[in-house]
Amino acid sequence: MTELRRVAVIGAGTMGAGIAQVSAMAGWDTRLTDADESALPSARERIERNLNGAVERGKLDTAARDATLGRLSLSPSLAAACDGANLVIEAVVEDTGIKQEVLTRAARAADQEALFATNTSALSVKVIAERLPRPERFLGLHFFNPVHIMKLVEIVVHPGTAAATQEEALEIVQALGKEPVVVQDSPGFASSRLGLVLGLEAMRMVEQGVASTADIDKAMELGYKHPMGPLRLTDLVGLDVRLSIAEYLHESLGGTQFEPPAILRRLVAEGKLGKKTGHGFYDWTTQ
Repeated sequence: MTELRRVAVIGAGTMGAGIAQVSAMAGWDTRLTDADESALPSARERIERNLNGAVERGKLDTAARDATLGRLSLSPSLAAACDGANLVIEAVVEDTGIKQEVLTRAARAADQEALFATNTSALSVKVIAERLPRPERFLGLHFFNPVHIMKLVEIVVHPGTAAATQEEALEIVQALGKEPVVVQDSPGFASSRLGLVLGLEAMRMVEQGVASTADIDKAMELGYKHPMGPLRLTDLVGLDVRLSIAEYLHESLGGTQFEPPAILRRLVAEGKLGKKTGHGFYDWTTQ
């Protein structure tokens, strides 16, 4: 693996902040950027809470926490954050055009041999790559929430991804302390495609009165050893995100299994997007 001198993470939301945290913990100089400058202090606060929690639980010592924070810097300027970076990970909104635009700008500032990755959970990596100057150095690195805890990372390769790029990505993921799986670029990849079907069916069961939200989740947690039920997971991911992915997969693959249930559309229309708004399938204001 090429020695990483600098990692740039574009997008300071939940996923971007998590990716920046594990990158800094791995010992890499990490710069986090976002077009919304106000998102940057919130991201750093979230990272500090995670690290302080790890110290309190005895998972991390204070020296390692302080060193991690020392390797993390915030910048409202995408060009400054990507200047000289030899790994750029994009974690902005699930919009192909926006992803292409920020990655193209990043390519003008990053190291000429930099590896570029998108954290998209469902969009076509091949289509995103079409606007990039070096598509052979581009692939998907799909992290899972919460990034600092979840071990899985999907490495998504498109037809133009060079073999050396895939090998480098495998080494990067392992250096982050994660477990990689390699999947071909296909709508929903492996995890989102399978996970979404389960989540949408759970929603239909709520609609049909099969069982309560809590009991459906408990059935999967206790009966199938899922660490979290599909409806609680939907609340954490965001109902708007789930709806967007469902619409994309339904359009791309067809099949009734990907058709968004009416309850999902209704909750999104009402602004009940899950934990981030306080209400979704659960009431998070009381938790």
